[in-house]
Amino acid sequence: MINWNDPRIKFALEAVQQAANLAAAIQEEMVTEALTKDDRSPVTVADFAAQAVVGSLLDKSFPGELLVGEEQAEVLRSPKERQTLERITHFVSRVIPGITPEEVCDAIDRGVDEPGDNYWTLDPIDGTKGFLRRAQYASALAYVEKGRVQLGVLGCPNLDPDLQETFGGEGSLVVARRGEGSWVTSLKKYRSGNHFTRLHVSDRTDPGQARLLRSYESSHTNSNLIEAFQAELGSRADPVRMDSQAKYALLASGKGEIYLRLLSPDRLDYREKIWDQAAGSVIVEEAGGRVTDLDGKALDFSQGRTLKYNRGICATNGIFHDRALQALRTVNA
Repeated sequence: MINWNDPRIKFALEAVQQAANLAAAIQEEMVTEALTKDDRSPVTVADFAAQAVVGSLLDKSFPGELLVGEEQAEVLRSPKERQTLERITHFVSRVIPGITPEEVCDAIDRGVDEPGDNYWTLDPIDGTKGFLRRAQYASALAYVEKGRVQLGVLGCPNLDPDLQETFGGEGSLVVARRGEGSWVTSLKKYRSGNHFTRLHVSDRTDPGQARLLRSYESSHTNSNLIEAFQAELGSRADPVRMDSQAKYALLASGKGEIYLRLLSPDRLDYREKIWDQAAGSVIVEEAGGRVTDLDGKALDFSQGRTLKYNRGICATNGIFHDRALQALRTVNA
């Protein structure tokens, strides 16, 4: 059982709840049918606003600790982006009343640190395309010690606590602490002392029933190779399609058995960003699953802002892991 009074647990849950709920409000107010295909302004505002909230709360709770975030505020400090900065500040002030534009930039830039022995890592909005489609996305925060994730929290506004897609519902707040299990509660209704439900991966053993968790977004994967992998594995189950690290939450809750991040044919040298995998990986592992790279190597979060020595991701319920790695070798993933 997690010690819910632990200061790091309390901070991470509060920070992700505030960031994810603010992102949900921005999605509700700014993402409309009138958006053009290339209009990313809502997710830009949400990314910066969510990181500003986490950076500001980290300063209050653990001043001086490292934060490795996806965003930096340099572009917002230019005069031509003043209107965007004002809009971001408007949203952030709902969580931190009285914050100034300059303080917002400083809070965002808490995330420009390089990883040290111990650090926090944040993806304020994971699942850009899902956010813009008014579908799935997540705010993801993790704490890393000596290259290993010790704590991870996902805020998923469009997944209810039973991990069902429900838009405009309670949302889910998923947390794992190394050695203490994975747990879920309501995102909107979370308060310190809330009831949490423990998560556990699927116990399916028949490869024919193995459900693959797949993204709508294909830029960082290889769709043809995934089809070949599924055939080699012998899976006949329909895939579960979803954006973002929300897939890790589903895997941890038993609603799928395998999640892969393969290398795109035109980006074979791509290495995963640490904030894209840290929180979700520990949540799956603490729910009884297994997460490695495509070669079966443990993920190494001690190599800077990327998983420099890891190729892609293979996450499973544990039961299928060795078989999945063998199938990957067979199809030359």
